[in-house]
Amino acid sequence: MPRKRTVRLRCPICKKVVKSQDAEFPFCSERCRLIDLGKWASGQYVISSPLRDTSESELEQPNPERTDD
Repeated sequence: MPRKRTVRLRCPICKKVVKSQDAEFPFCSERCRLIDLGKWASGQYVISSPLRDTSESELEQPNPERTDD
């Protein structure tokens, strides 16, 4: 009989095991949630690469094939 694989979810701040039904999920407590928020607000967390909206970049680039007579 195959075993069911159990995944243990952990709080990203203190690494305690958390349940997906918990009110503070994915954190174990309000304290860990606020620590995480503070890290975002202070710039400790950053997005690794800039996000580009291709529709805006297309508008900024002139069309080399088009000539205005």
